[in-house]
Amino acid sequence: MPEPRSRKDAARNRAAVLAAADTLFTDRASTEDVTMADVAAAAGVGKGTLFRAFGDRTGLIRALFQARQEPVRQAVEEGPPPLGPAAEPLQRIPALLDALLCFKLDNRHLALALEDSAVPYQAEHYERWHALLQGLLDQVPGLDDSGFTAHALLAAVRADLVEYLAGHERLPREQMRARLAGFTARILGTDRVPEAATGPSGAAADRSP
Repeated sequence: MPEPRSRKDAARNRAAVLAAADTLFTDRASTEDVTMADVAAAAGVGKGTLFRAFGDRTGLIRALFQARQEPVRQAVEEGPPPLGPAAEPLQRIPALLDALLCFKLDNRHLALALEDSAVPYQAEHYERWHALLQGLLDQVPGLDDSGFTAHALLAAVRADLVEYLAGHERLPREQMRARLAGFTARILGTDRVPEAATGPSGAAADRSP
């Protein structure tokens, strides 16, 4: 049965809006410089269509953030080690944090705008990463309070901290990754720097989603 025209139009409009927003947020110096009117005009849709589809500016930012993060989610849920489900917890945890850090570095202003717009700990993507990390930490022998530890590890890749280190302190990307790897290793009680910081998997995490 053919898909109703209205549904096709809605899907096409949504794709056009996300593409326009992606370009605008990338080209402007700050996400604050991008208005809903700007996005609607660039996408060739009315503002009413934009608000019906995304609710408000925060909803639009959230949708774009999720679209950009989709390759990371797929790599974690379906990909090979060290990110994928077949990896051992002590390999997968640092690889996951490294991938999230690289994603935040590649999407600094967008991630910061999203975390500033709402309580980040209640966001769907945060709850998903926290649940995954807590499950992996539960499998690490001798590690207590996996829920709090998962929060502490995710705090190390918060957008405001990443923005401060990269923007204010001018900390190079590889130094930031190495420091995160060292911090994670200390939390996990491992003696070596995780492969995610320097090996082939770390290089793969450099790609912008």
